[in-house]
Amino acid sequence: MMMKRMIQISGLLIGTLIGQSVSSWRSAGGVSWTNPLLTAQGSGGASSGSYMGMAIGAMLGFLIATSFAGALSQGLQRGIDRLSALPISALACGLAGGLSGLAVAAFAYPYLSDIPRVGALIGALAALFLGYAGLRIGIGKQNEAAAAWIHSRRPAEPILEEEPKYEHHKILDTSVIIDGRIADICKTGFIEGTLVIPEFVLEELQHIADSSDLLKRNRGRRGLDILNKIQKELDVKVLIYEDAAEEAGEVDSRLVKLAKAMRGKVVTNDFNLNKVCELQGVSVLNINDLANAVKPVVLPGEEIVVQVIKDGKEHGQGVAYLDDGTMIVVEGGRDFIGTTMEVLVTSVLQTSAGRMIFAKPKLLEKAL
Repeated sequence: MMMKRMIQISGLLIGTLIGQSVSSWRSAGGVSWTNPLLTAQGSGGASSGSYMGMAIGAMLGFLIATSFAGALSQGLQRGIDRLSALPISALACGLAGGLSGLAVAAFAYPYLSDIPRVGALIGALAALFLGYAGLRIGIGKQNEAAAAWIHSRRPAEPILEEEPKYEHHKILDTSVIIDGRIADICKTGFIEGTLVIPEFVLEELQHIADSSDLLKRNRGRRGLDILNKIQKELDVKVLIYEDAAEEAGEVDSRLVKLAKAMRGKVVTNDFNLNKVCELQGVSVLNINDLANAVKPVVLPGEEIVVQVIKDGKEHGQGVAYLDDGTMIVVEGGRDFIGTTMEVLVTSVLQTSAGRMIFAKPKLLEKAL
């Protein structure tokens, strides 16, 4: 509302000035705004004509400004919002670029103003164009300006790239903390950079640890113990991230937003979170994928010794497991439940959820 009032007042003032200028020009050219009675009065009539021109200009300026006030105020507000969202470095570079453009326009104005009739208009347009062009160029060159400033401050020292450090942030999910394998992976030295533990993940772990359900309570306490182990026993840099301006929402969505802001990677073993991160262009380190990658490779045709422990989903199938938890579906193995036997691998199915091996008893192969 205030911006619309300011536009209307500006239109009123500009209209008044234009009305006065037009009245003076018409009077100087021998044409008067006044009627014959006012003309007969000499200078008094000219003065009244000037006042009338100012009144007409003010009224027209006010009406035109009122008709365009809504669109202009919205456009100005959008421009102000965009400028407010820019960092200080971008604003400083944009200001420097805009002032440089205006300085060039001021230098060229005496030459442009000599053009008959349209010189002043061309000079004003040149100032507007060069000022805006300088503003855009300054904002676009903020990164180069920052790099040049750092180089000038430390010319004798090798400049370390700062941006890649953002990619070294590894943001831990609740599920991967409770899982516990992240501590063993950190101990081996395969995880580089800083482990980031968001405050909302700690809050979720605390809620799980305080649950009335025994299983959830044990899982939450295990997660807290794992964090203590990582922070105190392992040679890994840990950052507890606190954001005073964070918004409420699901933990997964807040993790994705934080990873985007820090340009980090989410460490998880949650299949659904893995897919959401991939859709939004966030890098993911999936512990399950790592575990599957380091499992012993089993190829079709190999013989392995397993113990069939239960029925499979299909008729006649038996299910066995390797030491690393990989499930083996044994065709015709239902009759051998509870026994240890040699099986022949027929195929291997690899997914993000895990690896599944299909086999058949070696005894049946020999019989065939």
